[in-house]
Amino acid sequence: MGQAAKIAEAEINGAGGVRGRPIQIVIEDDQSNPEAAVRAAHKLIDVDKVVSIGGSYASAVTSAIAPLCWEGKTVLLTASGADSITKLPHQGYIFRTSPTVTLQGTRVGDFAIELGAKKMFFLGPQTPFAQSYIDIISGIFKAAGGTGGGLIYEDKKSSYRSEVDQALKDNPDAIVLGGYVPDTAVVLKDLYRAGFSGKKVGFSFGINEALTKAVPAEVSEGAYSLVPSASENSNAYRRLIGKMKRGHLDSYSCQVYDHVVLTALALAHAPTGQVDGTTVRDNLRAISQDREGKRTDDSVEALKLLVSGARVNYDGPSGTLEFADNGDVKGVFFRYEEVMGGKLVLNKVG
Repeated sequence: MGQAAKIAEAEINGAGGVRGRPIQIVIEDDQSNPEAAVRAAHKLIDVDKVVSIGGSYASAVTSAIAPLCWEGKTVLLTASGADSITKLPHQGYIFRTSPTVTLQGTRVGDFAIELGAKKMFFLGPQTPFAQSYIDIISGIFKAAGGTGGGLIYEDKKSSYRSEVDQALKDNPDAIVLGGYVPDTAVVLKDLYRAGFSGKKVGFSFGINEALTKAVPAEVSEGAYSLVPSASENSNAYRRLIGKMKRGHLDSYSCQVYDHVVLTALALAHAPTGQVDGTTVRDNLRAISQDREGKRTDDSVEALKLLVSGARVNYDGPSGTLEFADNGDVKGVFFRYEEVMGGKLVLNKVG
């Protein structure tokens, strides 16, 4: 993520900077810990005088530093998913470039329906999102004429056979797995031993490459995984993976790249030339969702257009970057993957 931010910084400065002034990235490690994040945010806002903070992805971290940002009139660009974040009284200073928990649950439910399932049962550990997932996905099935239910289990058990037996009582044709890798591996083994032959659908934090190595291939065979994706078919994505010399990029690195570009373009668009967080807040939508602006996914071209007085509509490697009134991004992509022969195989991006 830091490398992606530095690439964006180099591109903007290579194109002349913002109004002739270079931008500067300051990187602090939040350690995925709210207390460490608050210390880092205080330094960035009070000492470094940054106009925006980007890159936070742990929801607990983002929730902890958000008040510091809006009270300090500093924009917070985040890759966190918890719905509660953009419900905070952030006065427009928060922009989220990652899908919410609600959207992720909706995509999983819609996909299970698309696979032909009629009866869904959710199995997952106690988390801040578990009941929301049950409610969201069950609602999707009921709206489609099916049924849905769920069970929240205790984490870190050596067997989930009793929970699996309870799940299978109603003969579901789809099990949604809401756990992380260790417990999902145990649940999958118990589903396999119980002879479950229906669809298995989950999230990337539970069904991923680590899981395929944790269980025999026949246990995970046919399990589907959904993960927030970058805009993998865009030129912006191809340019960024080329500069980072990677074969594939996670969506978080792409989002951080866009956090830097959005900040720079917003400052370049501002008619007053003022450099502060409020200026970023008030001009960010004008450069990313102006329907009359020239659509471009090239940060350098976008900057040059703004300097010439033109209007732009910037799309980045993470997506189209249109934001709702509450700061949530509207257009997002997901990778749909399936375990086949012990390996994750791309099904589609959409």
